[in-house]
Amino acid sequence: MKEKLTRKDVEKIQAEIDHRKLVLRPQILDAVREARAQGDLSENFEYYAAKRENGTNNSRIRYLERMLKNAVIIEDHSSSDEVGLNKTVTVYIEEDDEYETYKIVTSIRGNSMKNLISIESPLGKALLHHRVGDTVTIPVNETYSYDVNIREIQDADGEDNDNIRAF
Repeated sequence: MKEKLTRKDVEKIQAEIDHRKLVLRPQILDAVREARAQGDLSENFEYYAAKRENGTNNSRIRYLERMLKNAVIIEDHSSSDEVGLNKTVTVYIEEDDEYETYKIVTSIRGNSMKNLISIESPLGKALLHHRVGDTVTIPVNETYSYDVNIREIQDADGEDNDNIRAF
């Protein structure tokens, strides 16, 4: 499946790849060499731990490179008064008599525990391109849905410290 990423997501992923290749990899290889120099490898826990860390680092690099290779770059074309990518939206859930605030993000940064809602989730899809005052029906399954009323939309504050999710 092709991951939908923003240019900022691509920059963050590339920065992590560079850090892992240029900083972590040499440190890990030094640790492997140092542990190997301690002698008997059959009982050398440090050697096996360093080798495992090296494998984990290399696996993460391959995963991120594969993600970039297959990525589709998306951009937000919503107007300033519409719900769009990297905007924060406050909704009123009529059924629960509650207000919730969500930030709409790409699927790789989605984290419902932090109210980061993916553009590919049912809630994210339903809210996209609606305006303040709109009532939107959120489908949960074939037999149940609920309505939310959009109360506020805010542009991203410029600082985006959301982590790329590791799989």
